[in-house]
Amino acid sequence: MLTPPVTPKKPVERLHHGDVYVDDYEWLREKDDQAVIAHLHEENAYTNARTEHLALLREQIFDEIKARTRETDLSVPVREGDWWYYTRTVEGKQYGIHCRAPIASADDWVPPTLDEAAQRNGLPGEQILLDDNAEAEGHDFYALGSFDVSADGTRLLWAVDTEGDERYTLRVRSLIDDGATFPDEIEGTAGGALFDQTGAYIFYTTVDESWRPDTVWRHRVGDAPDAGDTQVFHEPDERYWIGVGLTRSRRFLVIEAGSNITSEAWLLRSDDPTGEFRVVWPRKEGVEYDVEHAIVGGHDRLLVVHNDGAINFELVSVSADDPQGPRRVLLAHDPAVRIEGVDAFRDFVSVEYRRDGMTRVAVACVPDPQSGKPADDTPHELHFDEELFTVGVGGNPEWTQPFLRLGYGSFVTPSTVYDYDVRTGELALRKQQPVLGTFDASLFEQRREWATAPDGARVPISLVYRRDLVTPGEPAPLVLYGYGSYEASMDPSFSIPRLSLLDRGVVFAIAHVRGGGELGRLWYENGKKLHKKNTFTDFIAAARHLVDRGWTEPSRLAAQGGSAGGLLMGAVANLAPRDFAGILAEVPFVDPLTSILDPSLPLTVIEWDEWGDPLHDPEVYDYMKSYSPLENVHATHYPRILAITSLNDTRVLYVEPAKWVAKLREVDADPLLKIEMAAGHGGVSGRYAAWRERAFALAWLLDVIGAHPSGE
Repeated sequence: MLTPPVTPKKPVERLHHGDVYVDDYEWLREKDDQAVIAHLHEENAYTNARTEHLALLREQIFDEIKARTRETDLSVPVREGDWWYYTRTVEGKQYGIHCRAPIASADDWVPPTLDEAAQRNGLPGEQILLDDNAEAEGHDFYALGSFDVSADGTRLLWAVDTEGDERYTLRVRSLIDDGATFPDEIEGTAGGALFDQTGAYIFYTTVDESWRPDTVWRHRVGDAPDAGDTQVFHEPDERYWIGVGLTRSRRFLVIEAGSNITSEAWLLRSDDPTGEFRVVWPRKEGVEYDVEHAIVGGHDRLLVVHNDGAINFELVSVSADDPQGPRRVLLAHDPAVRIEGVDAFRDFVSVEYRRDGMTRVAVACVPDPQSGKPADDTPHELHFDEELFTVGVGGNPEWTQPFLRLGYGSFVTPSTVYDYDVRTGELALRKQQPVLGTFDASLFEQRREWATAPDGARVPISLVYRRDLVTPGEPAPLVLYGYGSYEASMDPSFSIPRLSLLDRGVVFAIAHVRGGGELGRLWYENGKKLHKKNTFTDFIAAARHLVDRGWTEPSRLAAQGGSAGGLLMGAVANLAPRDFAGILAEVPFVDPLTSILDPSLPLTVIEWDEWGDPLHDPEVYDYMKSYSPLENVHATHYPRILAITSLNDTRVLYVEPAKWVAKLREVDADPLLKIEMAAGHGGVSGRYAAWRERAFALAWLLDVIGAHPSGE
């Protein structure tokens, strides 16, 4: 009989608003304490021993993922300037290789054919810009952050993280002559660095003591690290994170500051990189906006998506020279449509929005009075045949391009890249994610169900399964995924690893709970702060609906969620432990009150707009305490629980699931803890390593829900 590690109790008191909470396991927070590290290793050893019987299944799943994936491949090239940019992967190598190849002519907008020769050797005239495999050599963890090429194509900047803490070292390399590396080396950047339009300067961000991006710097290319950079902007309000970018037109540098409910933007003409940024709209509490530059009739305009008096946002146009002046409404507020973004090009504009819980894209031409032709400036929505799908705009760096690059997919359609021809209205298929082996999309069925929450709200559920292995109405093993925070939407998309579940007769479902953004801004508002419990009860309602409709039964139902979705997992474990056979909680936010009470932590002050401020508001304190997974562990029959975390995660610290697991064992629950000792919030780096970690989680889920593994 295997015995779980003993977690010593070292009680400390937490006192707020007259409430005393005794925390026996806060000592686990001391990451540099060898006793803590030794304890985490013991947890890993115990988990490995408890799951040893799944070793063969894990290997089978890993082999399935590998066999279905084209290991030597390349992405659809994206044109920028005089080059096609793309990333290649090579069989046996963990990371991508970033490359470019020259365009054939100025009007060359159709990407090169991705035949077998291109997959193996790249495109003709290929230049390798950065080989992540070489960069990662000698490191247990590797992540590429910033990656940018100067407008003239002669310089590359890139930034890497080799710890998993999302702090990057930035470097610069010449892309001509001998490819020499410049003396520039900037440590501790927060990601998002880029060249200005001239290529003479780099703009980048750094963080404060709480690891919040708070300062924008300007660096002259070629200067040594100790030369001293110029502080361009500093944000003192701890609720705001900042970033810096360049408009597609390359006419403006943009600094954006945002909390969870308020935003502000500043512009600087790119031909004056050492000038002063000026505000677009002064920040107004509760008002969010995004800015996109457009040229209409030869005049600089700003397209602004905002929620000032428009809960689901509207789109307006203002003068770039006088952004606080008159506003022209382009798309008025619609309570049934959540406008999410706008992209402007020389000849057209695209808009992304949500309706009926689904993503949408529409395109309109930009009026040009000098052409003498009436412009069709009414947005036309692009239509797709599937009941459930995900579509979005991406990979469109060029101002003058005639196509709009789109990403499309669904539960049953592999990720697909289209170019939409604005002139003809035709979609050109550029590539669909290859799925090797015997994959047959016609075997898979996707559909939507609606559960009813305790307060009457209708909660959408998206499902996918194999129609030859699952009969609706006859209970099957089922995995129910949920998130429900930050207005993030969990849209139906394709997954090769998920096939290893579906091919074993498992139904996969997503509960689109409140706190997410699937049904608009109010869907989010009603799942945050003092409405947060709706997220949990929505998920439970979805699980019970699936049982009532005969899709599954509690003994064959597992729940899965990560990060803020891990908070959801911890909450439903306490609220409805008998509704699930198992719960997979990945990098779970299960000690939220302790974290949100500590302003020195990364996940605190800026999070008060999401969760409330328990430090200063006793009502928020009491409410969070009433649902905190750690603080509400009680004697009951808990399902099987697997918590996966990372030692170097700076968003949700490893200590939260470590404390949660120890607390669960106090009431004779049977949780397992798996800690990645060289990883961050996103888990391990390297695709093969990531596949093995996914295989570990999937094998555990299959074991929990009693699905019979194929081949056994």
